[in-house]
Amino acid sequence: MTLTAEVDDFRKLRPQGLRPFTALRAFQRLIRDKEDTVQVFRIMQALSGRSVSRGYQRMLATMEGGRQAFLREELAHKLDDPAWLARFEAGTVGAGYRAFREARGFTADGLAEVEREVVPFIDAPHPILWYSRRLRDIHDIWHVLTGYGTDALGEACVVSFSYGQTGNLGFAFIGWGAAREIRREARSVPARRAVWQAYRNGKAARWLPGLDYEALFDQPLDQVRERLNIRPATVYQVVPAEVRAGLKLRA
Repeated sequence: MTLTAEVDDFRKLRPQGLRPFTALRAFQRLIRDKEDTVQVFRIMQALSGRSVSRGYQRMLATMEGGRQAFLREELAHKLDDPAWLARFEAGTVGAGYRAFREARGFTADGLAEVEREVVPFIDAPHPILWYSRRLRDIHDIWHVLTGYGTDALGEACVVSFSYGQTGNLGFAFIGWGAAREIRREARSVPARRAVWQAYRNGKAARWLPGLDYEALFDQPLDQVRERLNIRPATVYQVVPAEVRAGLKLRA
């Protein structure tokens, strides 16, 4: 690799300016097909700004976060190991995550493959990129911890919770934008109140990116939620499951 190529690669890792119009175009594609996860990563890339580098520095400012950063383990490798997931007893975080995956057919590497379409260098050996991969890989764990499903309202809520945790404007844009579209589709669904509560819950909870997730998986889910001050998703849960499942956003 030439010196010029190395410099160009390093520049890609530096915080980029916000690109709201790029995010808006990607969101318009996303609401036409909420399974088009590529658009989620395009929005995040357009609006992340300095939030990822700030988050990594916050990890280094705590004992456990610093330890995780030093170890630099790739969570996706564990999360896609069926033998590892099988060891967790009923009622634990690990068992909840296992059931979440089995019900939906998700894999951590599947999400990584989608991100590579948008950020081809995401697997590069750099600490900021490692932290970015970590945020990607714990997204589904946060679904389990918060109690939000993968329906349109649940995804809007979990990204709003994530905004409260990370300050990443991409999460806020998706959460509030989705709530607006849900409101247009079904005015009886309290989408705005649900995402606002999710954001406040994210702000109130302990900071989650720096946790030891391997150790967390062995612990009872209810106790973990209480210890981490993850409040119940009461507004989301008041919406009947069949109504949530029927939300499609606009065609």
